[in-house]
Amino acid sequence: MRVLFSLCIALWLIVSGGSSGWAQSLEDMAGQMVMVGFRGDAADAAGVRAVREQIARGEIGGVMFLRINVDSLAAVRGINRSLIAARPWLPPFIALDQEGGQIERLTAAVGFDEIPSARAVAAQAPDRARVIYAGLADDLARLGFNVNFGPVVDLDLNPDNPIIARYDRAFGSDPAEVTARASAFVEAHHDAGIATALKHFPGHGSSAEDTHEGFVDVTGVWQPVELEPYREMIDAGLADMVMVAHLYNADIQGEDGRQLPASLSRTWIEGVLRDELGFAGVVISDDLEMGAIRSRFDLHDTVVTAVEAGVDILLFSNTADYDRGLGTAIHQVLVGEARADPQFADRIAQSYGRIIALKRRIAIVP
Repeated sequence: MRVLFSLCIALWLIVSGGSSGWAQSLEDMAGQMVMVGFRGDAADAAGVRAVREQIARGEIGGVMFLRINVDSLAAVRGINRSLIAARPWLPPFIALDQEGGQIERLTAAVGFDEIPSARAVAAQAPDRARVIYAGLADDLARLGFNVNFGPVVDLDLNPDNPIIARYDRAFGSDPAEVTARASAFVEAHHDAGIATALKHFPGHGSSAEDTHEGFVDVTGVWQPVELEPYREMIDAGLADMVMVAHLYNADIQGEDGRQLPASLSRTWIEGVLRDELGFAGVVISDDLEMGAIRSRFDLHDTVVTAVEAGVDILLFSNTADYDRGLGTAIHQVLVGEARADPQFADRIAQSYGRIIALKRRIAIVP
């Protein structure tokens, strides 16, 4: 164990530049990989207290908001302040899906200034996108958020798509147009100190089914052009995180007898995203409680397979079967596997380095 511990710390010092900082243990490094949803819409709610305690213990490194967590803007601000105060030397990522249109957690009902959908933004003059997204990002920053799960860079290739086209979430079908609008989204958020997540890699716009519901096979319908926005934005330095979807494609994963979704596939994450496209940032899974995952894998298998595939942040909405201790349970799986397998411990150290680098870049930590 002493050798493994020394290896993890040595790797951490290399990737983090040797700064005398926050993580002092394998447990702390593993915790940064866990992001969970919670219940409660006030700082003193039981569910909020639970994730705050997990942050303080170093068991989780991020939380995600849903509409159930929003009672008022003042209450949201209070929750976020309490979460940051739980571990001020290494604050959590505080994330939400605030794309605009129908995909939003903060609404006019609580006094938030809503913005149009991606399709509606794309119909306006190009410079208008930057103005719209700058207003959104500033509003989110004032509430204490530091991650927005966007922009959607899926191409609008299937008009009958049940999760992208149906909700007007795509900027269009032209990769250049999508990249231009998505870049405005990212740059505006960067100006406000908020990280973003390109989604849904490797491209959900051509699918005919919804990964929320179950297994989705895009073999024969997915097109290589769907990678172009990722390629361009990675090359331009506009990819903080990439969110990986639960899509299976036999054309790419021909040797994959388990028919793993991209979110659990080393072929997609290490092979295509990292090696082919050159992405060196944070890989985050789509919600690992969606039907495409939950119907086929248990918690242990999900966590281990995702990490081995190259996922850095394991996102669990905690909505399928709410468990106040979910973050702790995920953390225990990570630490247990790392203690038994030095290679798994190496993966945790690598993920930790990328996560801390992003937190530094957006000034969550110095």
